[in-house]
Amino acid sequence: VQMAESGGGLVQPGGSLRLSCAASGSIFEINDMDWYRQAPGKQRELVAGITRSGSANYADSVKGRFTISRDNAKNTMTLQMDSLKLEDTARYYCKARVRDLFIRLNDYWGQGTQVTVSS
Repeated sequence: VQMAESGGGLVQPGGSLRLSCAASGSIFEINDMDWYRQAPGKQRELVAGITRSGSANYADSVKGRFTISRDNAKNTMTLQMDSLKLEDTARYYCKARVRDLFIRLNDYWGQGTQVTVSS
């Protein structure tokens, strides 16, 4: 199973970015999907998560600004980030809990995409 993120970049404070994550490979179904981020010198932190049924949760720091969504048919997930702040600068990673074709359940991570908020 492979995970691939896209959509990062440089944006000014107050701007928006949309991150995408696509899972591919021997997938039977994907359970929870999450976005994490890691800033230099800091621990990786959970930004937002979404269950297969679409129930979402957010870190307090991004509530009201970020929106997570997914498309189960396409094995994809997005993170709409609005009103970006300097402190949102980080490398963003997607993670998926995948049941493969042998019905094994494992977590898979992408390589990450850089988001830089700067004036």
